[in-house]
Amino acid sequence: MASHEGIWHPVYAELDGEEAPRMALEKMELELANGKYTVRFAGETHDHGTYEIIGTSITLRGVQGTNQGRTIPSLFKVTENALSICYGLSGNCPANFAPGPGQQIYLVNYQRKTN
Repeated sequence: MASHEGIWHPVYAELDGEEAPRMALEKMELELANGKYTVRFAGETHDHGTYEIIGTSITLRGVQGTNQGRTIPSLFKVTENALSICYGLSGNCPANFAPGPGQQIYLVNYQRKTN
């Protein structure tokens, strides 16, 4: 299993520099496995698709759900139990992990979910 693969729970998120409500993050999870991603909220799948990793870039392609038909170029970095993804919601890959106002960049820090 690649180090990025697994089930991840968001612990912090911000959109264009504005912190997302923590309450919304508590019921959310991201699963990355075998080139496919799934986003669940309260156990229900809301977004599903494929991903491709090249270097420090991860490109998501929505197949079903919220991002169906979208391609979202992103940056990522991973350690044993932490994953950060900076999603380029505008269709452009972010240049760094420092989103600012009006950039349509969604930064999420995840921790690996352990049972």
